[in-house]
Amino acid sequence: MLIAMVVLVVCGAAVGAGVLSHTAGVSNRLSDRISPARTAVVELTAALVDQETGVRGFLLSGDERFLEPYARGVDGERTLLTRIRQLLAGEPVALADLDRAEAQAREWRTTVADPAIETRRRGSDPAAAVDTVLAGKAAFDAVRDRVAALDRDLAAIRDQARADLDAARRLRDGVFIGMIGFLLLFIVAIAVLLRVVVLRPLDRLSAGVRRVAGGDFDHRLAAAGPADLARLTGDVETMRQRVVDALVDSQRARAKLEQQQLELHRSNADLEQFAYVASHDLQEPLRKVASFCQMLQRRYSDQLDDKARQYIAFAVDGATRMQRLITDLLTFSRIGRVYDDSRSVDLDDVVAQAEANLAGAIADRGARVERPPLPTVPGDVTLLTMLWQNLISNAIKFRHPDRDPVVRVAVGEAGDMWQFSVEDNGIGIDPKYADKIFVIFQRLHSRETYTGTGIGLAVCKKVVEFHGGEIRLDDTYRDGARFVFTLPREAAAADDLDAVGEPEALAVH
Repeated sequence: MLIAMVVLVVCGAAVGAGVLSHTAGVSNRLSDRISPARTAVVELTAALVDQETGVRGFLLSGDERFLEPYARGVDGERTLLTRIRQLLAGEPVALADLDRAEAQAREWRTTVADPAIETRRRGSDPAAAVDTVLAGKAAFDAVRDRVAALDRDLAAIRDQARADLDAARRLRDGVFIGMIGFLLLFIVAIAVLLRVVVLRPLDRLSAGVRRVAGGDFDHRLAAAGPADLARLTGDVETMRQRVVDALVDSQRARAKLEQQQLELHRSNADLEQFAYVASHDLQEPLRKVASFCQMLQRRYSDQLDDKARQYIAFAVDGATRMQRLITDLLTFSRIGRVYDDSRSVDLDDVVAQAEANLAGAIADRGARVERPPLPTVPGDVTLLTMLWQNLISNAIKFRHPDRDPVVRVAVGEAGDMWQFSVEDNGIGIDPKYADKIFVIFQRLHSRETYTGTGIGLAVCKKVVEFHGGEIRLDDTYRDGARFVFTLPREAAAADDLDAVGEPEALAVH
């Protein structure tokens, strides 16, 4: 079809160009040659009349001034003859008439005008000049008749040219109407061909695709129509088969996931049961062990030696630490499971609450907390309080022996997150333990040196990751320890950094 359209356009352009060229040629012959030639013939007649008038005036009066029109007429005749010959090139009949008119005019000047002028100049009788004028008039009328014959021939040529122009225009109009009709027929043929060869197979393919999209994934698509459409149908069929395979795999994976979810629910139920047992049944024997050991120490202290008292103290301390470990483990397991009340949390209030909870330790150690105004973030207020309390508590606990603890808090933007840092001037952490410190129950110091179960930073990591952030130890900081972590920003708080204030404007507590 494309080749046929190209051939049609090329042929139509060639025929149209030929017809237009023929019409333009006929029109140009009429307007650029025939009509100007007739105008030049009229001017030639006027030039000949000027010659005859000048000669007659000179013969009657003997005044040389009457010969000026005669001379202008002769010059004008030569110019006009040259121009007319150029315009009538290719018109042999008109050129033959022009040659005869030129010869007739030359004969009139040679045999009549010039001899009469010479005779009058020699002083001939005016009465004889009158006779000469009358005799020359008949010869000049013959010249005029020849020029008139040329004009009639040009008029006939003009009429024929007009007829040719009309015929060329009718041919042009007929050709273009025929081209338009043929084009319309060709368009109709193309439409029918497209309908039969392309659109019907495409409709069948569309119906099949809609059937598959409606849920009948087992419906196969049969290739039909032109090669391109058949290939398209094959590609769609391949895509359908892959979708079916992916759907089967997805259903299998979903069934497996549902099974794993059931197992996870059972595991969570077991964990809940374990948490209940750990918080009640496991702690009750530990409380009894510690209580009876202390009663044994009080009642029989006078009968026990130092070794026995030391053993009893070990037993009480072990039971107490076991209770603390169980409590911390329960706290760690409840993050994201029990504490999951997400809402807008003002971190200024959270940090203030954490400082209030640590008021005794802050006062005993002369600690100082420096922080700027903090933003509002989405999260759980209990977990965030736990995060800040653990970080500030660690900074106070692992203080440097030669200086009072100073805890500095900073905040800034990090894309769609807030980035916080908590740094202290304490003993610091060796960078090689940067990953180990966030593992539950991992300790870098003995229990005799620093108390605790080693779960604080693990809780911080779990809280931060539960809120969608990250926490790490800044291994470039050498004047203590610095922890950097991120928390998400609220969606409507794109410009909250302005409300937070300048980092230098610290509030000291």
